[in-house]
Amino acid sequence: MTFRVWNPIFCALTAALAALAQAQPTQQQADYIVAVVNSDPITESEVRSEVVRLRQEYAQQPQSLPAPDELRKMVLERLIGERAQLQVARETGIRVDDANIDQAEQAVARQNQIDVPELRRRLAKDGIALSRFREQLRDQFLLSRLREREVEGRLRITDQDIDRALAEEQAKASDPMALEVNLAQILISVPEKASQDVRAARTELAKKTLERVRSGTSFEAVAVEVSAADTSNGGQLGLRRGDRYPPLFLEATQRLPVGGISDIVRSDAGFHILKVVERKAPTPPSRAVVQTRARHILLRPSAQVNAKDTTARLAELKKKIESGAATFEAMAKENSQDGSAAQGGDLGWAAPGMFVPEFEEIMGRLSEGKISEPFASRYGLHILQVLERKRVELTQAEVREQVRAQLRDSRYEEAFTNWARDIRGRAFVEMREPPL
Repeated sequence: MTFRVWNPIFCALTAALAALAQAQPTQQQADYIVAVVNSDPITESEVRSEVVRLRQEYAQQPQSLPAPDELRKMVLERLIGERAQLQVARETGIRVDDANIDQAEQAVARQNQIDVPELRRRLAKDGIALSRFREQLRDQFLLSRLREREVEGRLRITDQDIDRALAEEQAKASDPMALEVNLAQILISVPEKASQDVRAARTELAKKTLERVRSGTSFEAVAVEVSAADTSNGGQLGLRRGDRYPPLFLEATQRLPVGGISDIVRSDAGFHILKVVERKAPTPPSRAVVQTRARHILLRPSAQVNAKDTTARLAELKKKIESGAATFEAMAKENSQDGSAAQGGDLGWAAPGMFVPEFEEIMGRLSEGKISEPFASRYGLHILQVLERKRVELTQAEVREQVRAQLRDSRYEEAFTNWARDIRGRAFVEMREPPL
């Protein structure tokens, strides 16, 4: 059985549950302690179980699987780190109520469209003790809360940080290497082994050519007449970033206005005369979001009506709406167990991040006017219809909050790695050899 779940405070639960589901095949093999973290043992069966899970995960991704010894070492080191972090969480007084575990268990059941008794039956069938299952949920809650407190709490993004990021973004927009430029050239070629007389004649031709184009003669016409380079488009080289031009071309033209003509540029190929045809600033990062207006019908499974029957009920409502026998608005008012029922399920305009991830994932995939199949979220089971979408420019305050979030995301990985390394370094770890 493969469990699917989303939880509002942690992302690691799916991986933990998958590891549990893979535990049964290893339980019949010999088990022994492979490491002790302070006084807490890690067993061979735990390592094997996680290795199995990672092999399945890699099989679904384009990345290559590490060598067996490397994979096992990686898994053991991660388990040691998590065990040390769990000890810190307990020692510093972080607690998880049984009510939180109950809610997580219900979320797992809902997401798999079954009820809690059926979930427990399947766990037993897979050889997973309920106590172990709930303990794994508790551990993930503890890790999440510890990391939220210790890592996220250290990420302080100041107004000065935001100002600096916006200024850097502005500077990049004016960087000559980032600007897109279209140059046209006239090339007066000079053979590599040309005599002194030939070089003098070509130098004189370059000077007269420059005088002609600066006096008003068509650059394109002169290029066709004398240039040794491609003149099919008037000698234009095409719009490209500055760093894709030879540095001497960029240096000769970066202070010229559009339409400006450069001095003579000498290269190994000969003499170049350049004209700035077009200059275009890079497209700035989007400061707009797509808002979505959607409506839904929410039904919550209960002891009287299980998840399977609830899903069937939503499927009936969907069929009824799509056949024209009823409107979505009417069905939402009559059936939905959400606060939006009075508005016919209408959730209003919503920006990204306003709804839980599992809801937004379905909403993002739906075309306007389409109704989703029944799906589960942490709140229950839904059908969803996207009414319309629109692109909205962010206010200055919203832009700053967007930058703040981007800075937090960019700094989190480094902060977490440093913190986890520190926790690992302070733990006493004894590695054990397998028994003979």
